Amino acid sequence: MKHISFQLCIHNHQPVGNFEHVFHKAFTSAYRPFIECLRRHPRIKATLHYSGPLLEWFDAEQPAFLDMLKELEERRQIELLGGGFYEPIFSIVREPDVVGQLELMNQYLGARFSRMPRGAWIPERVWDPVLPKLLAAAHLAYTLLDSTHFVSAGLDPEDIRGYYVTEREGKTLAVFPIDVQLRYSIPFQPPEKTIQYMKFFAGEDEHCAITYGDDGEKFGMWPGTFAWVYEQGWLERFFSLLEHHADMICMRTLSEYYAEHPPQGQIYLPTLSYEEMMEWALPADAVMRFAMLREKLTSLGLRDACRVFIRGGYWNNFLAKYPESNQIHKKMLLVSERFEKLSAAGLPVEDARRELYKGQCNCAYWHGLFGGVYLNYLRHAGYAHLITAETIMDSAEHGDTDWIDYQVTDFNKDLFDDVLVSGKNLNVYCSPRNGGSVFELDYKPCAFNIANTFTRKREAYHRTLKHNGTPASPVTMNDFFPQAVQEACRISQEELHEHLVYDWYQRTLFLDHVLDPATTLTSFSRAQYTERGDFIAAPYRLEHIAKDPRVPAVTFVLVRDGTVADGYQSHPLRITKTIAVHDAHSALTVAYCLRSGSLQAYRAWFGVELNCTLLAANDPLKYVHFAGTAYGKQTMDATVALDDIPAFDVKDAWNGFGVRVALEPAGSVWMFPVYTIARTEDRLERMYQGTTVLLHWSLPLESGAEVHRTVHLHLYRFPGEKDQVRPT
Repeated sequence: MKHISFQLCIHNHQPVGNFEHVFHKAFTSAYRPFIECLRRHPRIKATLHYSGPLLEWFDAEQPAFLDMLKELEERRQIELLGGGFYEPIFSIVREPDVVGQLELMNQYLGARFSRMPRGAWIPERVWDPVLPKLLAAAHLAYTLLDSTHFVSAGLDPEDIRGYYVTEREGKTLAVFPIDVQLRYSIPFQPPEKTIQYMKFFAGEDEHCAITYGDDGEKFGMWPGTFAWVYEQGWLERFFSLLEHHADMICMRTLSEYYAEHPPQGQIYLPTLSYEEMMEWALPADAVMRFAMLREKLTSLGLRDACRVFIRGGYWNNFLAKYPESNQIHKKMLLVSERFEKLSAAGLPVEDARRELYKGQCNCAYWHGLFGGVYLNYLRHAGYAHLITAETIMDSAEHGDTDWIDYQVTDFNKDLFDDVLVSGKNLNVYCSPRNGGSVFELDYKPCAFNIANTFTRKREAYHRTLKHNGTPASPVTMNDFFPQAVQEACRISQEELHEHLVYDWYQRTLFLDHVLDPATTLTSFSRAQYTERGDFIAAPYRLEHIAKDPRVPAVTFVLVRDGTVADGYQSHPLRITKTIAVHDAHSALTVAYCLRSGSLQAYRAWFGVELNCTLLAANDPLKYVHFAGTAYGKQTMDATVALDDIPAFDVKDAWNGFGVRVALEPAGSVWMFPVYTIARTEDRLERMYQGTTVLLHWSLPLESGAEVHRTVHLHLYRFPGEKDQVRPT
């Protein structure tokens, strides 16, 4: 008689920084009902993985749920998987942190439950060949990956079953292949079809093993699934059918199967993730070419035969696709290296470890079916935890004294030096290569990166929206859903088109413009204007940098010899900007000197662009205050044009901090919000990414003469609404 071993593995995760109501919704719609159904079917076995953010939330909000898990574990109905506690992508994290994250999960599960984990979940199934060595260092024996990995290694799909063994430097690791067909059909197809598929898969063999592994959120939290899985009884029927066919289908945890059966063979796997992820990691143009290739192969009947050669991109290229992801990543590496150095020196920095690990949570580093790096609150959470880790290390190194230091180093790892100034209150990171702009401005007392904005960029799924006026399908598995996912948008199609704008430069702080006289606020906000100068995104040279020996301050000078186009003429123009960071006053001053090299006098429309965020677009607690004007307080989504402004404030009354922006002399101000169009689980959405403020002046430039303009930023604290909230 045919005998099938079926390993059911469910992965459950919520990102660091996700909203509290999302945790509650996931718990009530997916996590709890799944376990309650599992308890009603004691013959059904499962391997479960819960990420660290979820385990911490359960501990704080639903401890009885952990007791239920322990009950199931003690009666050997479930096995709990280990993994990186805060769900890092292992291929972009330093090796000591990979092992540290794995060991942190081992410690938690060992203390809370009756057994230490034997296996590990690999976040997003992003495989790196070094992982056998790193998992072995954490005493972990197995993992599971999509069968796509094995097909790309050359195996025939029909031969992929059981588990295989791989190694790195002699350290072995068992790898279970996740059946891709089951991943698409569970829970979207009727359970009878899944049973039929497993019978078919068994073929003529007396024994075979099939592994299913995928997200627990598919069981109740994805659009339409709660009604299908629970209210219409899909999960109940599935478990009952498995029990009914127990003579043929034997449920095993992954550890049980690993202990009872030898591997199918040895294998070495390429650097892959699941199929959709490899497509998402490609640049937008390549995604469209990749789709055309698949369609052509399908039309020729060659797609299945060529699967071994068609594998999309590599996860790490999200760092190249999204500069915002790369900046968080390089910040994380900087903090990690500093932590390792101070820890080795014996300084009391252990409290920084968990903050560092939280800043490694993968969800803010990429974008695919869900918002990911497009979600400003996830990026903010990453920065907040990394800044908090820095503050802990600052205290260990400097105590409570005022201090400041700087590095000239290749922060972004692009072979160009950046200027990193850090003190007790501020981090100011500047890229001379990228227009001499400031790309990170951290206010440490609030663990807040004010420059955490996002540049509007093209995505492959914009193509259908742009050409046809309707959203591209945000879900690639619609045919499997129990009810169609509506391609609805939270705003109208007209508004989607209005905000489908692409920037030609990265939106940072202190970008230098020389504008065409025909530029309007509307054309500028839509990046549809003429730039007369060649200073935006162009390289400046670092001519001087020094610390003030008397006070905690660093000053550095950036220079660019550029040109200004004026009809058929080209005027030489040197812009020198002197950037002074006064940490004790939480102040940043940028003094501009414009010197014309032209033989003719002319007027230039000079502007300094600031891109900042307080995270919310229309929250009345987060606003820009133009005191003494008719505009008064404006939320961050306002579009404003004002003249003769000497100063204004950007204020976050929730977190309790503000930024005083002073212009010397007074100038004109344009302000507008920046939105992107990105997809989520079931729709395309307009997402607020930040607010652009352009400070601008019309300047007379005469040959050899200098014109000066200065912009002062002063960051300060005041009692915030958050500080006044008390637990009830």
